[in-house]
Amino acid sequence: MGSEHYFSASPSSPEQLRRIRVTLAGREFEVVTAGGVFSPDHVDAGTSVLLANTPSPPAGGHFLDLGCGWGPISLSLALASPHATVWAVDVNERALDLVRRNAQSLGLDNINAVRPEDVPDDVSFRTIRSNPPIRVGKSELHAMLEHWIPRLTERSDGWFVVQRNLGSDSLQRWLAATFPDGYSVQRAATGRGFRVLRVRRHGSPPSEPIDVIV
Repeated sequence: MGSEHYFSASPSSPEQLRRIRVTLAGREFEVVTAGGVFSPDHVDAGTSVLLANTPSPPAGGHFLDLGCGWGPISLSLALASPHATVWAVDVNERALDLVRRNAQSLGLDNINAVRPEDVPDDVSFRTIRSNPPIRVGKSELHAMLEHWIPRLTERSDGWFVVQRNLGSDSLQRWLAATFPDGYSVQRAATGRGFRVLRVRRHGSPPSEPIDVIV
């Protein structure tokens, strides 16, 4: 791809569509991928670690796959929770097109593959699952997480997989410092050089004291 990155909005590299066999939600499928997107030849190691170390998603509600690529996380969530609405978010238009193609071929009508600005402001999420684009740079990554994590509903979790040698431990410290009130941050799993970080949004404390009758 030369100087072009998988987080380019409109990749100029040849599309080079290809079909690959993958396992999603415990079943084998054929999906289409292409050049100019992240990990076009297989489900990458980080995403595999995330999918293997997160619980089954809620039965319904809105879910977010942040930095969806060609869609392994979004497709897995949609397969596991057919009554949920999955928001597959990416800046790469080619990736979004692939998610739409794959959702259609798998018969999934509960995925919205959109750019970040196209997610309605009033949508909040029962879960976030993400292999975030670490290589966009620390400041942009932090801004992204500061925007999306507060959109978790109360008593809901965000799950993020990050390679250890690309700063997973420093990201965990940053998350804990950035979301100190009403949230908890922990390392939920480790595997193949990756960390799975869990950010839980707890219930908000009451805004006024509650009189207790004894």
